[in-house]
Amino acid sequence: MSEIYDIGYRHYDGPRLGRGYATRALTLHSLRGVFGLGRPARSKIMPFALFVIMLLPAVVAIATMALAQQRILPYSGFAVIMQAVVAIFLASQSPTVVAPDLRYRVLPLYLSRPVSVGEYVTAKVASMVIALFLLVAVPLTLMYVGELVVDMPGPPATGEYVGSVLMALVLAVLLSVYGLALASFTPRRGLGVASVIVVYLLSSASVPLVFSVLYESGYRSEADWAWLLNPFWLVDSVQSWLFGTPPHAIDGGSYPSGPASALILVVLIGIGLAALALRYRKAAAR
Repeated sequence: MSEIYDIGYRHYDGPRLGRGYATRALTLHSLRGVFGLGRPARSKIMPFALFVIMLLPAVVAIATMALAQQRILPYSGFAVIMQAVVAIFLASQSPTVVAPDLRYRVLPLYLSRPVSVGEYVTAKVASMVIALFLLVAVPLTLMYVGELVVDMPGPPATGEYVGSVLMALVLAVLLSVYGLALASFTPRRGLGVASVIVVYLLSSASVPLVFSVLYESGYRSEADWAWLLNPFWLVDSVQSWLFGTPPHAIDGGSYPSGPASALILVVLIGIGLAALALRYRKAAAR
């Protein structure tokens, strides 16, 4: 004999906010995770410590402008100069965006609701892009406000500042796509951190080596292409082409033609997004 129990189920009559709201909510949730908000205190130490480190050169630059009336830190070269800190931030925080969903196998739960693989990937990439953009753009803005307050001789470097902020956004997109792609291949946070760091170190260390070998072999024009192996110098080359800023390559190195660098940048971002989408389609099918 069967019995019917009242388990208190009630039909939902509230507003249905749609897929866009779900994507924005996932983006905000992931962004909070990048900075350790809503998580134990130890999760906040690394992101906020790196944020403070990024602010320190800006504070020193403002003090120098106030005391010596000169700029010691160019807006256009800030990301290149601080690339090690940005890379550590990317390596340490990108696994927190993707690893938990893979480790606890909750991805099918996300995709069982009206959220597609593309929207899921968009939300994850957007959260990391916002975090990296803030990491670079906030110190740049602080320096620019300091320059305006100090009232240095001559006009403020508004054009260079605006160009640097725009390219900080482009850099954030490029780094986020590949950082998340590398971190998404393992559910273990430690392996994700190691993979991102290893790839960055290889790209950073190989540039001077490849450049020196080609230059000493007489291939001087071809040697300039070596700088594009590193994402920071790749974006710097595009910035130099678009805004006329000086290149910030080591030892006064130069970059190849700007349009070629911009094309490579666009192609790399497209490849990274495609790799992420394929990775999550495969993960969702399991």
